[in-house]
Parts: sequence; structure tokens; C-alpha cells
Amino acid sequence: MTKEELELNQNEDAMKLLISKHRRMFEKVALGGGQKKIEKHKSKGKMTARERINFLIDENSYFLELGGFAGHEMYLEYGGCPSGGVVMGIGYVSGRQCMIVANDATVKAGAWFPITGKKNLRAQEIAMENRLPIIYLVDSAGVFLPMQDEIFPDKEHFGRIFRNNARMSSMGIPQIAAIMGSCVAGGAYLPIMSDEALIVEGTGSIFLAGPYLVKAAIGETVDKETLGGATTQCEISGVTDYKMKDDPTCLQTIRELVDKMGHFPKAGFDRKKVVEPKFPAEKIYQIFPELRTKPYKTKELLECLVDDSEIIEYKEGYGKTMICAYARIDGWSVGIVANNREVVKTKTGEMQFGGVIYSDAADKATRFIMNCNQKKIPLVFLHDVTGFMVGKRSEHGGIIKDGAKMVNAVSNSTVPKFSIVLGNSYGAGNYAMCGKAYDPRLIVAWPTAKIAVMGGAQAAKVLTQIQVSSLKAKGELADEKAETELYEKIKNRYDNQTTPYYAAARLWVDEIIDPADTRKVISMGIEAANNAEVEKFNPGVLQT
Repeated sequence: MTKEELELNQNEDAMKLLISKHRRMFEKVALGGGQKKIEKHKSKGKMTARERINFLIDENSYFLELGGFAGHEMYLEYGGCPSGGVVMGIGYVSGRQCMIVANDATVKAGAWFPITGKKNLRAQEIAMENRLPIIYLVDSAGVFLPMQDEIFPDKEHFGRIFRNNARMSSMGIPQIAAIMGSCVAGGAYLPIMSDEALIVEGTGSIFLAGPYLVKAAIGETVDKETLGGATTQCEISGVTDYKMKDDPTCLQTIRELVDKMGHFPKAGFDRKKVVEPKFPAEKIYQIFPELRTKPYKTKELLECLVDDSEIIEYKEGYGKTMICAYARIDGWSVGIVANNREVVKTKTGEMQFGGVIYSDAADKATRFIMNCNQKKIPLVFLHDVTGFMVGKRSEHGGIIKDGAKMVNAVSNSTVPKFSIVLGNSYGAGNYAMCGKAYDPRLIVAWPTAKIAVMGGAQAAKVLTQIQVSSLKAKGELADEKAETELYEKIKNRYDNQTTPYYAAARLWVDEIIDPADTRKVISMGIEAANNAEVEKFNPGVLQT
């Protein structure tokens, strides 16, 4: 076996281990509140959140779950909040893409933690941007009271959900809500501000105040079913529209309602017959290096992602640390902006580091982004960036100005943007490559992703130097052992905070995916985006 073959095998083994770890972690997350809570939940005649979604979506269709690791290793003092206590994603219902949001009542009775609110808002954002019908499968005890100050009053908190209900209604985006368990207090507005509401007999209930609060507030004694059960709300108050005998009947009725919906005008993104890449997607496992400092051929990686493994590269000989190319992914026309991880040599003989954005690369990407907007071509950003080039030569060359132009173009781009974080996504490089702050329609990460201001080693060196300098200024000296301990402590903290799971827990990325699923995720994203017409592009002020 040659040295090159050995390295490819090592890369593949390392990636497969990361994917295996990811799957094991997700299997645990998917249990929600645990097996005992699931059994108790099902003993009431109710399906779990994921069972409801599986029943609702078309048979043998793909469900793109988003935010699966939301809340990962957060709120541990309260027992944790797997998946943020809610399952969401894009699925096909009666042949139509829908955003589906299902409370997981096995996690603190489906109560809303701060991350639950953030995840629900992200679901609504995706539905609004892409004009997707949204289906709520409601089974929640409402706000998690011990943390009410972090979920109730602010702009991006619980109340924003209902504001979005109203906004989607005015936009003509269909909303269907099924009350399949508890629905109390302020949470009761979500299904009733939807266009249509279904409620399941025996298990579904909806009211502003439950029996205990009613007793405490006005001294009235009333049971849950009489107060706000299916019969009350369908036949007396008229609050809900359909009384369903059980979960399967309710979900099948939703399918039939979706089947009757009309359609919006399409954006008109170009799609042709799908041609599979010449190389299997799993070849990515070999190409992507185990050691993150090693260069690799980004174009070889693209050949595993794009149709017929063909790209038309824009300005191939200029700004070589950035690859800008037209291609097709699953038949869809796309513009790709990818960090080139090869060490390249310019015509002037200058060596440029792979994964670093230089002035010429930023200039090229800016022009390409503008071209894609003019031609109505969706943009796909592939991150493996350590940031913009620094140093005297770069500053004298105007790196800040050129970087600002690229950030401007990304900010004002109106065609849908999709971000895939392959490896590093550091500093302003994250911004220029359309990080979460720049409104990608979807942003997903490979298990190899790292998102931070800078890498752990660099941050630790900088902070250690600052601390040592501070001690010297005070006339104190840090011995070598203390300096090493400080460095390791800072590095470990940074390394933990740069993992894709840390990012996914906080919804900095929508999901962590198997690299082999990248084509499928991008294709589903563009299909969703094609439901919403594109605004005219206005680049704003670009300094020359």
C-alpha cells in the first residue's frame, strides 16, 4: 500500500468514526425524555412526536430533521432538554413539502425552554422565507416556569411565535394545528391563530387556564375535559374545527387537508434531468483529511457533489484560494462559493495558504455573487476557512475593504443561500461565507465542522500571551509550568466550544449531517426555496 493510499484509508476511517459517533448520539437524543417516559406517554393512547411525523409524511419519503441536537448538554440542572423538547423539519405531505413542528411531551411534558422557543422561531422563519405550509402537532404544558424570564417577555421569545402566526396568515402561508395533548395558557393561541385546528378526543385539551389555576383564581371546580376537551371546543365554543377520535385519524385528516391546497407562483430556479456524480458521495470520506491542518484538493470534493462531476469555474486563474463555479446539484442550477484548501501559487510567484481569504479571492467572490443574483441562481457556500489574510502586506493591499465588499454582497444577496460547514469556519471568514447571521435558507455542518472566532490553539496562545504580559507589567513572573497549564485550560475550553455539537445545541447550524447526504440536503433546500419568488437584487454601496 502506497503512502497516499494509506492516508486515504486513514481519512476514511476517521470520518466513519465521526459519523458513527454522530448516529449513536442522535439515537440517544431521539429517545427524548427516555424509555420510561415514552412508555407512559404511549399508555395514554398517544403516539410519540417522531411516530406522529413518520405517520404524517409520505411513505418512503425523506424527512429532513432540523435542530435535532438543539439543547444538547444544556439545562442539565433541570435534567436536560433533548432536541429542545420539539421535533421539526421539512417533510413531504401528500406530495408537498411542509414544515412540521411536533412537541415532544416526553421531555418535561413538552414544556418550552429558551431553546424550544428559538427552535420554533427558526421553523417559522424557514416556513416564511420559503412559503412552506406549516403543520403544528401540539402537545405541550406551556412555558417552563423556572426559566420564564428567559422565554417569556423579549422580542425573540415565546410571544414572537404568535406574531409570526399572524404574519404568515397575512402572507397566505397555510398553517394547520393539531391539538394532540395539552395546550395551555399563552400556548393556546398558537393553534387558534393557525388557519385550521384539529383536536383529538380524550387526549387533546386547550384552555387559557387549567383546572388548578381556575380553582385558585375564581374558586371554580371543573375537570379538564369539560373545561377544554374536544367536545367542548368543537361543539360548544367552536374554538377548534375538527374533532378526531385518535392520533392516526387526526394525522390522516391533515394529509387530506394538505392535498386540497393550492400552490404559490414559483421562483423559477432552473432544474434539468438529474445526472449522478461520476464518483460516489462516500469518496468524500477519503478526500477530507483527518488532520485539519493538511491541505486537500477541494475540486475533487466538488466532483463528488455536483451532477456529472462537472463545474464551470469562474476566474479560475485569479483569487485561487476561493473557488467560484457554476454547476448543477441534483438537477438544480447552483453557484458554488468554496474555500480552496490547496496551497496555491500566484502568477507573481507568491504562495497563498489554502483556506485563507486574500484580497483577490474576496474580489472574485463578490463579483460571482452579484452574477448569480443577476441570473437568479441559488448560492451554495462550502466553508473551510480560517479567515482573511492578515499582516502588513495584506493591510496595505486593502484586505479590510475587499472583505467588506464580499460581506456586503452576501448581505444583500436575494437569491437563496445555503451554507455547508465542512471544516473550519473562523472569524470574519464565517461572515463572508454566509454564516448564520447572513440568513442562509439552511446552514448545516459536517461532523468535522468547527465554528469560532479562531481555533483553540490560536486563541489559547493569544490569551496566554496577554495574561503573561499582564503579570510581567505587575512585576510578577509566570513559571513555565503555570503558563502551560493556563494554555491547556484555555485551549480545552475553546476546543469544546468549537465543536459542531456545541453549535448545533445553540442552533448556530440547523443540523449536523453525514457528508454523503449533502446533495440531498441542498436539493431539498432549493426545492423549498423555489416556492417563494425572489426580490430584485440591490448590491448597495461597494467601495472600489
